[in-house]
Amino acid sequence: MKKIAIIGGTGDLGYGLALRWAKAGKQIVIGSRQEEKAVKAAEEIRKVLGEGVTVSGMGNFEATKSAQIIVLSVPFQFLVPTMRQIRDAIEEGDTLISVIVPLAVEIGGFSPTQVVTPWQGSAAELVQSLAPPGAQVVSAFQNMSAYRLQDVENEVDCDAIVSGPKNARKEVMELARLIPGVRGIDGGRLDYARLVEPITALLIGLNIRYKNREGIGIRFTYVNEEI
Repeated sequence: MKKIAIIGGTGDLGYGLALRWAKAGKQIVIGSRQEEKAVKAAEEIRKVLGEGVTVSGMGNFEATKSAQIIVLSVPFQFLVPTMRQIRDAIEEGDTLISVIVPLAVEIGGFSPTQVVTPWQGSAAELVQSLAPPGAQVVSAFQNMSAYRLQDVENEVDCDAIVSGPKNARKEVMELARLIPGVRGIDGGRLDYARLVEPITALLIGLNIRYKNREGIGIRFTYVNEEI
């Protein structure tokens, strides 16, 4: 079984993914710049789910080194320094999942409903430019509500668009399906992340206008799930 490291797993979205995958029986490592925060988050997950789950907390580099699937769930402004910190811990064949959205508000902007465009085209492609050769970079889970993920007693009514190399995105689509209610949708090549990441800004705007504090989800209809 491949181990999953969630870098930024003390944040809302990363913590929610950790909860869901730990509940599904996956081995989870929470990564943080401050190891003690990661250890505390792992303890909280065991309190929620019980001691039968396999979850631990480490510093970012050690967490990355210990896993074969690495989820990058840090704010956009920390993407580059985080990748520089963990790059030497990433091995050939590892899968990197970017859940990062380049929200303008995270780099000094005023609106939570605006995104900026990295010169690479998307946050996921920026990750790819910083990753070592042989790592498989996938874009996924940006459009999911952290609140819904953390509400482990209920299903998550949302699709996850997964973009990246074919074999790697199929692997991540299977991870998506481990979350009750979620479908992994084949989003094609990694450059389609340029279209997917801004959907989060749209959802933030919808949440504000509809006063939905728990988070609105997205669904695609008439999808042939045998793809």
